[in-house]
Amino acid sequence: MILKKVSNVQEALEGITDNMTLMLGGFGLCGIPENAIAELVKLNVNGLTCISNNAGVDDFGLGLLLQKRQIKKMVSSYVGENDEFERQMLSGELEVELIPQGTLAERCRAAQSGFPAFYTPAGYGTEVAIGKETREFNGKMYVLEEAFQADFAFVKAWKGDEAGNLIFKGTARNFNPAMCGAAKITVAEVEELLPVGSLDPNQIHIPGIFVQRIFQGETYEKRIEQRTVRQRN
Repeated sequence: MILKKVSNVQEALEGITDNMTLMLGGFGLCGIPENAIAELVKLNVNGLTCISNNAGVDDFGLGLLLQKRQIKKMVSSYVGENDEFERQMLSGELEVELIPQGTLAERCRAAQSGFPAFYTPAGYGTEVAIGKETREFNGKMYVLEEAFQADFAFVKAWKGDEAGNLIFKGTARNFNPAMCGAAKITVAEVEELLPVGSLDPNQIHIPGIFVQRIFQGETYEKRIEQRTVRQRN
């Protein structure tokens, strides 16, 4: 059994340098690797290309990296609730590649599975397809999309064991499972890190073979991006 446990977030992020391409799981503020992002801010690495569904909000999540101009390029499906992301994109300070959400997920999964590229109908006939190969299958046009190539993938799970097996909770599953194993090194931070054999094999979402480093995170804020309540009856 190969144990993947590292002692802390500092050890988990060893090898991070300027101009790397990083994958970061989560959707908005749900299931984001809070500890890894905070450490990236402290490391002050720059020129980063970040692959993530969106960039959280101005003062939390990837918004913290945007504030310090540590991100050179964002690869996302939408701008979301981040005003600074929008401002940097419109001003030309930040390079942005907006792609359909399903295509984003599939480009992660293709990298995870070892497929170099795939065809999808999403985006055909739009700006998304400009400069890309297109092909007809059974009377329908498709766009060729390439798998992502990333140096590190940072994911957040609910529980994990020292071998890297992961269990996600609720909607925090989102992009996290697809990013596991989709980069050269996958780092998983978990709320609860257990000895090998503690997890029910039938409940495991991602096997440890897709994870290189795992650590137990601290002080999760788990902010709510949009709080909606109803009036009392």
